[in-house]
Amino acid sequence: MTDDEVVEALRIAARAGTLPPPATPEAVAAAEEVIGFPLPPLLRRLYVEVANGGFGPNEGILGVRGGAAQGNFADIAELYQDGPDPSGRIPAGLVLIYDWGCTIWSLVDFRDPAGVMWCNHEGECWSQGVNLAEWLMGTLAGTLTAEALLESQPTS
Repeated sequence: MTDDEVVEALRIAARAGTLPPPATPEAVAAAEEVIGFPLPPLLRRLYVEVANGGFGPNEGILGVRGGAAQGNFADIAELYQDGPDPSGRIPAGLVLIYDWGCTIWSLVDFRDPAGVMWCNHEGECWSQGVNLAEWLMGTLAGTLTAEALLESQPTS
């Protein structure tokens, strides 16, 4: 699926619900400054062209400043402002984007323009084997769930 197809699919899904307005380029730039890496191009397009978060699984992904919050978390930069993870278990450039609950997080790899997706659960961090576009389409289709993520968790 192309980025244009993903953007259009999320625009259609967005029309069915209530999402925040798109992010400003300034809010995106401010998040990139805090994180120290540019947003993957697809994520940038989605924030600026579709909505400032709130799309994706359930209540949707976190936005940048002024966008969709999730629980106690206001935006992706707020989660990253003290670095990726004080424990050192999450590498720099992996950005928390969605809380599945029960200490299960999906993260986007900002070091990779494709936005490879990672999972973090109980201190373990592993690649989900999909990029952002595939992750979003899987969550919209209902094929990518918290249960599926836990099944992909490597055994020690």
